[in-house]
Amino acid sequence: MRQEELDNFKKILLQKRQAILDNNLEHRKSMENYDLSLDEADQVAMHMKNTLDGSIFTRHNTELKYIDSALTKIEQGVYGICEMCDEPIAKERLKAKPHAKYCIVCREIVEKSLKD
Repeated sequence: MRQEELDNFKKILLQKRQAILDNNLEHRKSMENYDLSLDEADQVAMHMKNTLDGSIFTRHNTELKYIDSALTKIEQGVYGICEMCDEPIAKERLKAKPHAKYCIVCREIVEKSLKD
Protein backbone atom coordinates (compact mmCIF):
# COMPACT_ATOMS: atom_id res chain seq x y z
CA MET A 1 0.00 0.00 0.00
CA ARG A 2 1.31 3.43 -0.88
CA GLN A 3 2.28 5.89 1.87
CA GLU A 4 -0.38 8.34 0.70
CA GLU A 5 -3.07 5.68 1.20
CA LEU A 6 -1.67 4.75 4.62
CA ASP A 7 -1.67 8.42 5.65
CA ASN A 8 -5.28 8.73 4.53
CA PHE A 9 -6.35 5.64 6.49
CA LYS A 10 -4.46 6.91 9.54
CA LYS A 11 -6.28 10.25 9.30
CA ILE A 12 -9.65 8.49 9.02
CA LEU A 13 -8.86 6.21 11.98
CA LEU A 14 -7.74 9.14 14.15
CA GLN A 15 -10.91 11.10 13.30
CA LYS A 16 -13.08 8.08 14.05
CA ARG A 17 -11.22 7.51 17.32
CA GLN A 18 -11.74 11.12 18.41
CA ALA A 19 -15.44 11.00 17.48
CA ILE A 20 -15.91 7.90 19.64
CA LEU A 21 -14.03 9.48 22.57
CA ASP A 22 -16.16 12.63 22.29
CA ASN A 23 -19.34 10.57 22.12
CA ASN A 24 -18.30 8.47 25.12
CA LEU A 25 -17.68 11.65 27.11
CA GLU A 26 -21.21 12.83 26.35
CA HIS A 27 -22.65 9.46 27.36
CA ARG A 28 -20.66 9.52 30.60
CA LYS A 29 -21.94 13.01 31.43
CA SER A 30 -25.54 12.02 30.80
CA MET A 31 -25.13 8.88 32.95
CA GLU A 32 -23.78 10.97 35.84
CA ASN A 33 -26.87 13.19 35.85
CA TYR A 34 -29.09 10.59 37.49
CA ASP A 35 -31.61 12.55 39.56
CA LEU A 36 -33.14 10.64 42.50
CA SER A 37 -35.79 13.34 42.97
CA LEU A 38 -37.53 12.23 39.76
CA ASP A 39 -40.78 10.32 40.00
CA GLU A 40 -40.73 6.56 39.55
CA ALA A 41 -41.60 6.58 35.83
CA ASP A 42 -38.85 9.13 35.09
CA GLN A 43 -36.37 7.09 37.15
CA VAL A 44 -37.23 3.97 35.12
CA ALA A 45 -36.81 5.92 31.88
CA MET A 46 -33.48 7.32 33.11
CA HIS A 47 -32.35 3.83 34.13
CA MET A 48 -33.25 2.47 30.68
CA LYS A 49 -31.36 5.31 29.01
CA ASN A 50 -28.31 4.68 31.22
CA THR A 51 -28.45 0.98 30.38
CA LEU A 52 -28.53 1.80 26.68
CA ASP A 53 -25.69 4.32 27.11
CA GLY A 54 -23.66 1.68 28.93
CA SER A 55 -24.19 -0.76 26.07
CA ILE A 56 -23.12 1.86 23.54
CA PHE A 57 -20.10 2.71 25.70
CA THR A 58 -19.06 -0.95 25.76
CA ARG A 59 -19.41 -1.28 21.99
CA HIS A 60 -17.42 1.93 21.50
CA ASN A 61 -14.62 0.65 23.73
CA THR A 62 -14.36 -2.48 21.60
CA GLU A 63 -14.20 -0.36 18.46
CA LEU A 64 -11.52 1.83 20.06
CA LYS A 65 -9.39 -1.27 20.64
CA TYR A 66 -9.73 -2.20 16.96
CA ILE A 67 -8.86 1.35 15.89
CA ASP A 68 -5.82 1.47 18.17
CA SER A 69 -4.72 -1.90 16.80
CA ALA A 70 -5.07 -0.61 13.22
CA LEU A 71 -3.05 2.50 14.07
CA THR A 72 -0.32 0.32 15.57
CA LYS A 73 -0.32 -1.81 12.42
CA ILE A 74 0.17 1.31 10.30
CA GLU A 75 3.21 2.23 12.41
CA GLN A 76 4.56 -1.34 12.16
CA GLY A 77 4.01 -1.51 8.40
CA VAL A 78 1.51 -4.38 8.52
CA TYR A 79 -1.75 -2.46 8.07
CA GLY A 80 -4.24 -4.00 5.68
CA ILE A 81 -3.06 -7.58 6.18
CA CYS A 82 -5.61 -10.15 7.32
CA GLU A 83 -4.84 -11.50 10.79
CA MET A 84 -6.07 -14.94 9.80
CA CYS A 85 -4.68 -15.69 6.33
CA ASP A 86 -1.96 -13.01 6.05
CA GLU A 87 -3.36 -11.89 2.69
CA PRO A 88 -4.05 -8.23 1.88
CA ILE A 89 -7.47 -6.93 2.88
CA ALA A 90 -9.28 -5.39 -0.10
CA LYS A 91 -9.01 -1.60 -0.15
CA GLU A 92 -12.76 -1.33 -0.63
CA ARG A 93 -13.23 -3.24 2.63
CA LEU A 94 -10.75 -0.96 4.39
CA LYS A 95 -12.57 2.08 3.03
CA ALA A 96 -15.82 0.75 4.50
CA LYS A 97 -14.21 -0.42 7.75
CA PRO A 98 -10.70 1.00 8.17
CA HIS A 99 -10.09 -1.00 11.34
CA ALA A 100 -10.94 -4.35 9.73
CA LYS A 101 -8.87 -7.21 11.11
CA TYR A 102 -9.87 -9.80 8.52
CA CYS A 103 -10.42 -10.04 4.78
CA ILE A 104 -14.00 -10.73 3.73
CA VAL A 105 -13.51 -14.52 3.41
CA CYS A 106 -11.90 -14.86 6.85
CA ARG A 107 -14.49 -12.56 8.41
CA GLU A 108 -17.22 -14.88 7.17
CA ILE A 109 -15.38 -17.83 8.71
CA VAL A 110 -15.08 -16.00 12.04
CA GLU A 111 -18.77 -15.01 12.01
CA LYS A 112 -19.82 -18.57 11.20
CA SER A 113 -17.70 -19.98 14.02
CA LEU A 114 -19.24 -17.50 16.47
CA LYS A 115 -22.73 -18.73 15.54
CA ASP A 116 -21.84 -22.38 16.21
